[in-house]
This record gives sequence, structure tokens and C-alpha cells, in this order.
Amino acid sequence: MSLYKDYINEIEERKSEGLHPKPIDGAELLSEIIEQIKDLSNEHREDSLNLFIYNTLPGTTSAAGVKAKFLKEIILGESVVAEITPKFAFELLSHMKGGPSIEVLLDLALGNDTDIANQAAEVLKTQVFLYDADTERLKLAFNEGNVIAKEILESYAKAEFFTELPAVPEEINVVTFIAGEGDISTDLLSPGNQAHSRSDRELHGKCMITPEAQQQIRDLQAQHPGKSVMLIAEKGTMGVGSSRMSGVNNVALWTGKQASPYVPFVNIAPIVAGTNGISPIFLTTVDVTGGIGIDLQNWKKKVDENGEVVRNEKGEPVLEEVYSVETGTVLTINTQKKKLYNGDQELIDISKSLTPQKMEFIKAGGSYAIVFGKKIQTFASKTLGIEAPTVFAPSKEISIEGQGLTAVEKIFNRNAVGTTPGKVLHAGSDVRVEVNIVGSQDTTGLMTSQELEAMAATVISPIVDGAYQSGCHTASVWDKKAQANIPKLMKFMNDFGLITARDPKNEYHAMTDVIHKVLNDITVDEWAIIIGGDSHTRMSKGVAFGADSGTVALALATGEASMPIPESVKVTFKGAMKEYMDFRDVVHATQSQMLKQFGGENVFQGRIIEVHIGTLLADQAFTFTDWTAEMKAKASICISQDDTLIKSLEIAKDRIQIMIDKGMENKNQVLQGLINKANKRIEEIQSGEKPALAPDANAKYYAEVVIDLDIIDQPMIADPDVNNDDVSKRYTHDTIRELSFYGGDKKVDLGFVGSCMVHKDDLKIVSQMLKNVEKQQGEVKFNAPLVVAAPTYNIIDELKAEGDWDLLQKYSGFEFSDLLPKSTARTEYENIMYLERPGCNLCMGNQEKAAKGDTVMATSTRLFQGRVVEDSDRKKGESLLASTPVVVLSAILGRIPSIEEYKAAVEGINLTKFTPISTK
Repeated sequence: MSLYKDYINEIEERKSEGLHPKPIDGAELLSEIIEQIKDLSNEHREDSLNLFIYNTLPGTTSAAGVKAKFLKEIILGESVVAEITPKFAFELLSHMKGGPSIEVLLDLALGNDTDIANQAAEVLKTQVFLYDADTERLKLAFNEGNVIAKEILESYAKAEFFTELPAVPEEINVVTFIAGEGDISTDLLSPGNQAHSRSDRELHGKCMITPEAQQQIRDLQAQHPGKSVMLIAEKGTMGVGSSRMSGVNNVALWTGKQASPYVPFVNIAPIVAGTNGISPIFLTTVDVTGGIGIDLQNWKKKVDENGEVVRNEKGEPVLEEVYSVETGTVLTINTQKKKLYNGDQELIDISKSLTPQKMEFIKAGGSYAIVFGKKIQTFASKTLGIEAPTVFAPSKEISIEGQGLTAVEKIFNRNAVGTTPGKVLHAGSDVRVEVNIVGSQDTTGLMTSQELEAMAATVISPIVDGAYQSGCHTASVWDKKAQANIPKLMKFMNDFGLITARDPKNEYHAMTDVIHKVLNDITVDEWAIIIGGDSHTRMSKGVAFGADSGTVALALATGEASMPIPESVKVTFKGAMKEYMDFRDVVHATQSQMLKQFGGENVFQGRIIEVHIGTLLADQAFTFTDWTAEMKAKASICISQDDTLIKSLEIAKDRIQIMIDKGMENKNQVLQGLINKANKRIEEIQSGEKPALAPDANAKYYAEVVIDLDIIDQPMIADPDVNNDDVSKRYTHDTIRELSFYGGDKKVDLGFVGSCMVHKDDLKIVSQMLKNVEKQQGEVKFNAPLVVAAPTYNIIDELKAEGDWDLLQKYSGFEFSDLLPKSTARTEYENIMYLERPGCNLCMGNQEKAAKGDTVMATSTRLFQGRVVEDSDRKKGESLLASTPVVVLSAILGRIPSIEEYKAAVEGINLTKFTPISTK
């Protein structure tokens, strides 16, 4: 049977699901389609033409290579297709973005046929996705006196690929659609349990919000032709949670416009808004797609005649509406005045949504084109020996004389490229920075590989110190979806130059370790900048930014990222931890105390949290930096002591060596290079040449928060508050309650110890608590299931060496098997302890979940609706987040313990502690 017939069968299957043909990315299938186009009598010729023209993925896909070659044949007259004239062939090449299409255009532009060369040159002048091999060809031709090459370079130097684009309309009319009340998680826009379909954009688009919401959007579009539908988070923040490019892709698919008529289901220009703005990570994805994100501020705190905030019976501020954005409201975005209007009424200034840089992204259809365009302009000007004319908005450079630098300002100044020499930059400056470490995770990795193909990248940038492709999000269940997607992903990333969790050649053992733990280990310099395809890319060494799959692809391809230097909030501690408290309680208390200190204002949102917990090793400190995603911070930096940092680097070296010993090293010797960098950094610290990173004493912060450890006298639980009368207050991570709030009688249906929030000591706490229970009660009996998933295999190996794994095995009723991994997700749980495979497990919610309607007590990061547990007909599912000892005891008792029960259970157990350090 031919590939085409197989494809036709697939088309019929998709048609029954209301789907169009899947875009073609394979060379073999497209080659067969081309042969059918050449055969004028072929019964499939018309369909083949449509598939070739309108349904082939561009960039560096193997199909794009075949398509570009055939178009070249048509242009040269070697093949004749009546429906595809040479002029149309050039147009099709102009929409193929880069890679093979650029190679073909250069062949034609630098060829001997003057007429064809001129046409090819005109197309090349519009292209920006050129790489070293392409620019070298242009440079060589120019140096040899080629007139066409000179013309192309002169056009690039003037940035005509940008200046010739249509201007951004002065007015953009929108019609509102309230997608939800309160914070809107990216889980609503792109559910984790549909992660397997993210690379199939049309199919994945069907999972956005609900079918009813999708119909409402269609209705609004029909009622308001020519207007864009603006998705709104009423009384909340849009796009909190995971860093999902698929989320904004879905919004663009339903509300944006097609990027190219010849590339299906790739849409741009979504418009989103929130009462409290847009989550920083999600806003990056909006920029990638040339969209607009608006901070509406359409609700404010009500004040009385004395100017005091009015509060309700719970002590919470009462909100009053400033202006309405109810579904169906027609508004106007004025891009010149940078205002939002309802008719003639000005509602709010939206200058931050329409900065000069963001206006460029909108004009170019996304930020990638600007990043690559600037590189091409710089190259062309240098080759021509001229100064590049000012075309793009100049980067804002803020330098305040006499003001010291925060930690993040120091890191950005060290890694900045293209800034004014000798100028020290402060927060608010626009900076292009070199990236040291990059991480790609497995449920967004296929999209990252698509983005790399689309931008015509074939190899990792040489300036990246190390990059890792994880397998943690698909670790729990090795089902048909994972088997279809993950090996393909691992091969692509391994070939591209990343260290991969799974070996495409099956020579080393699959390592399903949680990506954040691996990135934390391979970060061997606290001055590093890390970009990772997950919102919990928040290492406790360096500064790490969770990012969408596109930004990850850009970092892999160019070794760079662009962003303003963020403001910082300094967090320090006073007092001492109670003996029976765990560090996780301090993490939750930080959020609670901050909100109280600032009257409910989240000063962390969109900023860097510079946390001074330097006596904790990197593993334990990560519990804090990881949770800063839930605090809605942009990132976090841990300020460490010299000796502590050295210990952390030694641990990192040992773990990297284990990766080498397992056979994970690649031909570029990336892992050994990281060990060498760690050794160099240790020497610098020990010699006093370069002590551990610390801010200047006269650095300026947006705010300073001091956390009082003395008043933390109970375990602190993050509660989704699923039954709050105010819908906007549900699932926020901001409701932090003391253990006694629950009265010792709230039923718990399942406990989960796992995710990136736990470290080796947490697993030791589990074994110690179970040993104590057996000693006190004669047996270990669970009244609710307890699921335990170590974050990494290294931790299991260390626990085995220290005797704790034997104890966990003794008390477990199930232990994972690498030889026989689960092929189906568990849907029912017994009251036993499950030792699951290292990875994300329940925290991700894309494979296994708790039973619907369960109350879950977990150490994980997310409490969003439907993430760990879905609602049932009888009750709402809820995932409460707490420390390891609270989770374990809750599973044993089948309910949340009283404070007395808790204290008795942790007596004599080594909980995670730290001692505040002086910052003076």
C-alpha cells in the first residue's frame, strides 16, 4: 500500500472527527504527491496539488526540502505544472521561512540567469531566517563582486524585510469574551491531559476551554465580522501556571489570523487580557505570535470616605467595577494613542502593551522575525562596511549613577550583548543576553522541534553550555501516545545536540528524571541564565526563566534571549524555625506573610524574588525557587554562601559524572565541559578571586519582604478553596491556611509525595515516619492511598545506599518496574503505598490522576481545577498542597491530622531546616 493511500485513510478518519488533513512533514509522502502532480491523468492530481500548495509544513522538515527542490525545478523550467507558474513558485518559496527554501533561493539568486536571479533576490530580501551557511554564501559572492549579492545585502542593511511590511493599523476593534472569572490557567487553554496532541494544532485546538465556549467565540465572530475576539480573565490574571505555547496557539487558532495562506493552522495575532494583566510567561508567548496582552485594571479596591479600603466579613478587600468588559462588549485598541476605548470613552492607558518593541512584534507577525532580522541587518552592515541605519526601536538603557546592582542586574550585565560598552544597566533596560543552559520537556518538546524546523535551525548554538531534553512528563505511563511521540522527539533533539533522557539508540537506560532537578544539577555557575520549557524552570543557582516552546527553540538555535531586566523583590528571614516545622511550611508562609504585609497586593508578580536562604544546599533551596511560579514571580535567585555553593557544585559534579557513566555524553563532550566549568567556579570561590554572587549593599528593590520564622508555628497548607462564594478566589495558590483550620477531621482520599518540589530528604522523611508508625502502632496501615514518586533515579540510588529505599520497599504495596512499565494509566487506587517511577506523575495530570472528586493532599506545585484531580458529579475535586510529613500522616489517617497528632508523628525526625543569614 502506498503512503498516499495510507494518508487518504487517515484523512477519512480525521474527517469523521471534524478535522482537516494533517499537515505533511515527511519527504516520502510529498515525493509521492509530486509524482501524482506530474502525472496529468492521475485521479488524485487535483487533491495532490492542493496538498502540495496548502498543506505542507515549511522550514527544515524533510517535506520542505522536497517541496523547495520541486519549486526550483519549476522555476528553471525543468518541470512544468500549469497550476504553478514560476512566479507562483517564487511566492510559495517566500512562505517557506528558511532552510531548504533559502538554499534554493540563493542557488537561483547567485545563478547565471539574470531574470531568475533578480526574482529570487526580491524574495530573499523579504526573508530573515538565514543561518551561518547562508550568510557565508552571500558574503563570499559579495566579495567576488556579485551584483545581486550586493543588492540583497544593501536591502538587509536597510532592514527592508521589516520596513516594507504593512503598518500596524491605528485602530484594532475587538469584541470581548470572558473566558473565566479569576485567574485563568494555561490548563484551561491547553489541558495537560491532552498534551499528546499539542503538535497537531487543529486537533489540539478542540480542547481549548469547552465546546460551548468555542461555539460562543464562533457566534461572536459571526455577529461582529472584522473584529477580533479578545479573551479575558475577569478579576484575575490571564495565563497563569505552565508555560504553554500550545495555550496561546489555541487562542490564536480560534481568535487570531492565519500567518500564511499556504501553512495550515499556524495563526498569529491573538488578543488577550486580564483584570490583573497577563502572566509573564504567557505574555512571552503572546509576543512570539505577534499578539497583544492587556492589563485591564477594570476592578479596583473599594475605599470609604476616609480613603480606607473596605473589607468584607473575611477581611478581604471589596472590589468595585471601574468599567465593564462583559462578553460581547465592543472596544477599540488605538495603537497610536496607546489607549483602550469604548466608543469615544477612554478606558485605560495601555502603553505597556504597545511599547515600541511590542509594536515591532505585531508588525512582523511575531518576535522571532525581529530577533533574526536584527541579526541579518547587523551581518549585512558589517559585510558592506557601513554603520547599520537605525530602523528598530532602540533598546532602552537605564543606568542610575550611584545605585548598586541587584543579583539579577549583575547577571544580566555580565551576559548582555550589543549594549553600550562600559554602561552599567539597571532594571527596566531592554537587554539581549547569552543563555548558558536550556531545557526542553517532553510534552512541549515536539512543539519545540516544530519551532526549530520552522525557523530552519539544524544544530544547537555553540555558545550554549549545555541543553537537556527530558522524559519526565511521560514517565508514568508508556502508552501508545508516548511510544508514538517520544522516541521521535528524542532522536530529533539528540541529533540537534541536546543531552536526551532517552537514548535514540537504546544504549543507555531511560532516565525519566524531573527536568527541573536535572537542570538544577547541570547549572554549574550561579551567574548563569537558564531557559526551560516549563514554568518551574527556576533553578537555585543562576537565574532561570520558564518559557514557551518557541522561546526555548530560539535559545537553542541562537544561544540568546531578549527581555527587559526585571525588577527585584528582596526576601530575607528573621527568627528561628520551630523544631517540628518543615522548610515547605516556610515557603508557603512567605507567600502568606507577603500578602498580609502589602495589603493583599502581590508584590512578587512579574518580578524576580531575590531570596537569601544561602545556608541551604541547592537541592533544598530549590523548594523555594520552584514555588515562586505559584507566587506569580517572573523568576527567582537564591543568594548562597561560599561554602554552601561549593558543596552544591560538588553534588552537581557527582551527578553529572553519573550521567556520563550511564553513557549520556554526546560527541561535543557537553557533560564533561560542565564538570570542567564547575571545577573552575569552585577554584574561583576558594581562592577568593570571585566569591559567590551577592547583590550590592546599595542595590534598589521594588520591595523588601522580611519573613518572621517565629510566628510559623503550624504546618501551612495551600488550599484551592473550591467552594469560595467568590469564584475569582478559587484555585489561586494565595489561600494559605494553618493546619488547625481543618479541625483534624477533613477527609483525605489520596496522598502524593513527589514532583519537583521534593528532594532526597523528603523521601527519607517518608521512610522515617513509616518506621516510627510501625514502632508506635505495631503496623503501618494506610487509610488512604499514598503515591510516592522520587524526582530522579540518582535520589533512588542514594536512598538505596543509605538504607532508606529498603524501608520504603518494605511498606509499599506496589513498586515500579523499568522492565515492565505501565501501559495504561491507573484509575483506581487501593489503600497502600505506591512507589512510582521517577518523573512528574500526578503533578502533571496528563497521564495519571486521582479519582474524580477526590480530596488530595500533595507535595506538588499545582492546585488548578482538573490538574491533579477532576470534579465528579457528587463533589469538586481538590488538591491541597503541603509538606511531606503532613501528606504522609494524612494518608495514614485518611484525614488531615490535628496539630497534636502532627507534632507527635514528626518527633525525632530530621525535617528540612535552615538558619537565616545576615544580609547587612
